[in-house]
Amino acid sequence: MGDQAQIEKAAELSRGLGRFIRSLVGLDRAAVAAEFSAFVSAGTASADQLEFVELVIEHLTERGTMDPRLLYESPFKDIAPSGPEQVFSIERTDDLFDAIARLNNSASIVA
Repeated sequence: MGDQAQIEKAAELSRGLGRFIRSLVGLDRAAVAAEFSAFVSAGTASADQLEFVELVIEHLTERGTMDPRLLYESPFKDIAPSGPEQVFSIERTDDLFDAIARLNNSASIVA
């Protein structure tokens, strides 16, 4: 276990203690899947859309937060080389970014 200075430095680098803790423990898969259920509940999602959302869910489950810029990098660009706009409409892409932001913001600890 680190000393207080190390903990504070790690929290600062993670943009807050809540995000630091979340980076260590990840997120509950069911909670993340629930946040993205609208993307798959309509039953009209393509295979690429389902795979893309599954990768987002896996990332958030393992790491707890996500920088949306990662959606334009591998493994996401292996499905959609031009980014999420290639597999989702602009509106759905905005919804995807909003869902990620909500989960990221839920890691913030309010004093």
